[in-house]
Amino acid sequence: MIRRVGTPPERGRKYILRPGAYAILPLQGRFLMTAEMQPMPDVQLPGGGIDPGESPLQALHREVLEEIGWRITAPRRLGAFRRFTFMPEYDLWAEKLCHVFVARPTHQIALPTEPNHRTLVLTADEAIAVLGNDGDRTLLQRYLSVGGPVYSKRLAETSSGKT
Repeated sequence: MIRRVGTPPERGRKYILRPGAYAILPLQGRFLMTAEMQPMPDVQLPGGGIDPGESPLQALHREVLEEIGWRITAPRRLGAFRRFTFMPEYDLWAEKLCHVFVARPTHQIALPTEPNHRTLVLTADEAIAVLGNDGDRTLLQRYLSVGGPVYSKRLAETSSGKT
């Protein structure tokens, strides 16, 4: 069973399953995040919905590029969570199934193409303080608790062929 975070589902309400892929992106002791500015500022891990016919990793690469304009390498799954929420941009109640990966950001190739998104670079403490949902916060804390910098070093070595 995948852990639920946030408010429980409302009894009698129909929720649409919305799987998504999200990334923890360590960058020189800080983290790349996205801020969706409308309808109100909301800081999130970069990522989003998995389109029909798309794998979680394909969605991860696409969504990170759309939301923050960066290319990534060596994604590794860290965990997953579910949350029940209203998605005003789609006018629907969703059961979001969030797959969270840790990946190495390689370079920024563009500005965000997703409307109303801004790229943020935050320290771990800043990110934990402002992340807009408990699931993102919990997975970032898990990453840090398992030795985030050591994990990231292994990730970089794996992607460069050093191991």
